Amino acid sequence: MTDAHVFSRRTALSLGTAGTLGIGLAACAGPAAQPSGGSAAGGTASGTVVAPLADVPVGGSIAVDVDGAPYVVAQPTAGEVVAYTAVCTHQGCKVVPAEKVLDCPCHASQFDAFTGEVIQGPADQPLAELPVTVDGDTIVTA
Repeated sequence: MTDAHVFSRRTALSLGTAGTLGIGLAACAGPAAQPSGGSAAGGTASGTVVAPLADVPVGGSIAVDVDGAPYVVAQPTAGEVVAYTAVCTHQGCKVVPAEKVLDCPCHASQFDAFTGEVIQGPADQPLAELPVTVDGDTIVTA
């Protein structure tokens, strides 16, 4: 075996290892704005004000910012509230509330505003939930 063959084999092995490592790292990486960790999505502290309950229509949803991160809050039935990240799981675009549906303007994904589940792709993962509750007339993180 010549040095050229050894070099090629070493190069292939090191590239193969680096390629595998790169694929592994890429698989772990999600959209940059996707919330993670903490007591609530994105590390938001419990009791953080999300929105006045009166601002969220029953059977509808609104966009809010919580600690500088985009979320949507919905009120499926009177007094019942849910919140999800407004970051599309497809490529990280910001979804827009449209009553019972959350629309992604970038690639037409749609999510159920009351469950965060995908209604229409290309997104194939649900939106991350932000645990919320009602405290008097205010929606706060749980």
